[in-house]
Amino acid sequence: MSQKILLGTYTKRKSNGIYSIELDKETKQLKQLKEEINVSTPTYLAGNNDYSLLFSIAKSPEGNGGIASYHYDKEKDAYTKIDGAFLEDSAPPCYIAYDESRQLVYTANYHRGDVSVYRTSPEGHLTLVDTDTHSGKSVHENQQSPHAHYFDMTPDGKFLVSCDLGSDEIIIYTLNEQDELSVYDAISVTPGTGPRHIVFHPNNRFAYVLGELSSDVIVFNYNNENGTLSSVQTISSIPQDHEGFNGAAAIRISSDGRFLYASNRGHDSIVIYKIAEDGTLSLVDYVPTEGVTPRDFNLDPSERFIVVGHQDSDNLTLFERSEADGMLTLLQKDVFAPEVVCVKFPSSE
Repeated sequence: MSQKILLGTYTKRKSNGIYSIELDKETKQLKQLKEEINVSTPTYLAGNNDYSLLFSIAKSPEGNGGIASYHYDKEKDAYTKIDGAFLEDSAPPCYIAYDESRQLVYTANYHRGDVSVYRTSPEGHLTLVDTDTHSGKSVHENQQSPHAHYFDMTPDGKFLVSCDLGSDEIIIYTLNEQDELSVYDAISVTPGTGPRHIVFHPNNRFAYVLGELSSDVIVFNYNNENGTLSSVQTISSIPQDHEGFNGAAAIRISSDGRFLYASNRGHDSIVIYKIAEDGTLSLVDYVPTEGVTPRDFNLDPSERFIVVGHQDSDNLTLFERSEADGMLTLLQKDVFAPEVVCVKFPSSE
């Protein structure tokens, strides 16, 4: 049985845009890299369940940054561009999410320090609805202005959450009937953390924020009735004896809520944590990713495998994952894929 994987990339050196690759679950091998869409800087991807409707960070030929949408034609086995919502004289966003139930697209823009809501038609045409610009700064040299790095709906659908790496804040929003944003709450974290991404526990009682600059994971209790977050633990994503640069990147949680994973750029590893009943974390292991700058990784729909994409060494690494203890076993480490920074698994359901 084969599973398709979509890969978002930078296009600075070897990449031409969005790629796909197949995971053969019987042979436990990645194979058949294919260029799907020629587009500049598709650094993050989102879509519906099977990604027949695909949204991508993109740059226009004129250099304007924004998002574009594509439709997959099964007969042609190819994506066709639907729309572009390019923002003039602006860097592109760094994060994009699709809310299929509301037919909305959410973006976070690192360089401008803002978050945006787009309305999309069933066909994928995009219209900007609202934008909120963050404020503030913090203590690190990379925190002299706000840097929104994540913006997505909470699993219960009640709130939107943004991580701002520059202001060291987790900002919670509500949407009104016109899909306009209102700030509901802002939670400050330890100065110098640089919150990058957040994942929620499947029981909707805990949330985990990855600090890019501090290489920490912050554990929060999440009150899904009133949308409040209260921190209960901070745990490092790297060993105490690691020297030199590290920037934490991606964070994922298993659907059974038992294990949490995060990637480290610099230490070039996946850290594995076990999740206790109260949501707190304990270290299981650090696993080398066998590449340079593991910007993103993801679990396949069966959660038997994890695929890691490396931005600077142009390779994918395939691991088999143990459901029992969360451990990873190396299967492949030398699969060429250029400048990968986003790994997505379309569902076959």
